Amino acid sequence: MNTSPSSFSWRDRTVLVTGAEGFIGSTLVDLLLAEGAKVRAFAHYKPYAEKGHLAHLLGDPRVEMIAGDVRDAGRVMDAVAGCDTVFHLAALIGIPYSYDSPGAYVQTNVVGTENVAEACRRHSVRRLVHTSTSEVYGTALTAPIAESHPLQPQSPYSASKIGADMMALSHWHAFELPVTVVRPFNTYGPRQSARAVIPAILAQLHSGAREIKLGSLTPTRDFTYVTDTARGFMALAVCDRALGHAVNLGVGREISIGDLAKALIVASGREASVVVDPARLRPAGSEVERLLSDNSRAREWAGWEPQVSLGEGLRHTSAWVAENLGLFAPERYQV
Repeated sequence: MNTSPSSFSWRDRTVLVTGAEGFIGSTLVDLLLAEGAKVRAFAHYKPYAEKGHLAHLLGDPRVEMIAGDVRDAGRVMDAVAGCDTVFHLAALIGIPYSYDSPGAYVQTNVVGTENVAEACRRHSVRRLVHTSTSEVYGTALTAPIAESHPLQPQSPYSASKIGADMMALSHWHAFELPVTVVRPFNTYGPRQSARAVIPAILAQLHSGAREIKLGSLTPTRDFTYVTDTARGFMALAVCDRALGHAVNLGVGREISIGDLAKALIVASGREASVVVDPARLRPAGSEVERLLSDNSRAREWAGWEPQVSLGEGLRHTSAWVAENLGLFAPERYQV
């Protein structure tokens, strides 16, 4: 089916979002609901029934909450039944923890993706959008990084995501499953956990720390505000040109972690200096030194472009962290 993004409507379409209670997932759910979609929110089962960033949607008739685990093929199969579109975001994502438990990353990220892809094939969904990561590229050999850049497994996390991407794309080649692999570069914004560098810095600043503890200050990253990333997912879900391909979502500008920390100090209105904490350094050979996106495919194929500048996004994120400081433990390194 040839789909025109300008004429496509999400109204009354049933959409499954795995990892829906998370940072990007919950933002995507909000945007889909704003466009009239009916959302099945697949969230990792927790015995205490905590809904993460979906708590504000409890009781909303437009949202069906489904507790489960993507490693459970039967549960995934049931969740996909009757869906028009599936956005697969559920994954283990912390890089430091992948050094301690690589097997868990294989099970959740690779096997979980196989379960989702197979369920989408069996139920003939219109589109599967699978979430990758810029970490699959490793340290840039050429920049900006296009989707043709070699994949480099510099951590067990990135290796598991490379495996997941290949599993998703294999279903396009072998079974003609309509799948697109989306590779966000470093997404940030409200709702992100202290596992990521921006909220980790802001939590320290807003707690009154005068020394901000970081790992290496020299790596560069390409930061995209979370609503821009979520809009990219939606644009690529209706882009036929992207079928069977990976597509980068990044702003196309890089900033070093050291310079980012300075920008966050300004955005927060605080005063502090930056120190290197050895506990936050990655193992030798695992640090990705440079990530800078070539977003030509997203722009040209799907008409996507980022709308929120880094300065504006950092201010929004700083305000959110200040209002939700109780969610963070600034003195602890969160892996």
